[in-house]
Amino acid sequence: MQLFSTFENHIFLEIAIANLEKIGINKEDIYAVPLDNRKESRKLFDTLHRSDGLSLIDIAMPLATASSVVTASIGFELKWGPIYWGLIGAIGGFVVGLVIRLFLVSLKNREKHRLKGKQSEVILIVECDEKKSQIVEKILWEHLALGLAKVIK
Repeated sequence: MQLFSTFENHIFLEIAIANLEKIGINKEDIYAVPLDNRKESRKLFDTLHRSDGLSLIDIAMPLATASSVVTASIGFELKWGPIYWGLIGAIGGFVVGLVIRLFLVSLKNREKHRLKGKQSEVILIVECDEKKSQIVEKILWEHLALGLAKVIK
């Protein structure tokens, strides 16, 4: 049986490995693999092959609609007429809504970078028999594993 767990690179990982060796797990059956975490920031705009589910026009489209209706109705009294003023209002409302959404997304990303939380930095793989799996699992959870998975061979 193999147990996969993720940890922060911390002293608790070393203590967990020492405790696993105390209960009879050989050093050859314990693998610690460091992870390379993302250093570059996420992309703001989606492509055809990648989407993060974030819409940038969800505020822009209703603002474009509302401002085009208002400016078209005012346009009956202005020189260029309602069609041109409706188009001008639609474009202006869309731009204002897009700017508002981009500002909100940048604020949200700034907060995420400030409040990152815990990241997995090391994957610990332990090979053991099924008799010791409960003890190994308990040791890993007690030493602040971020996640754990079992694979039965």
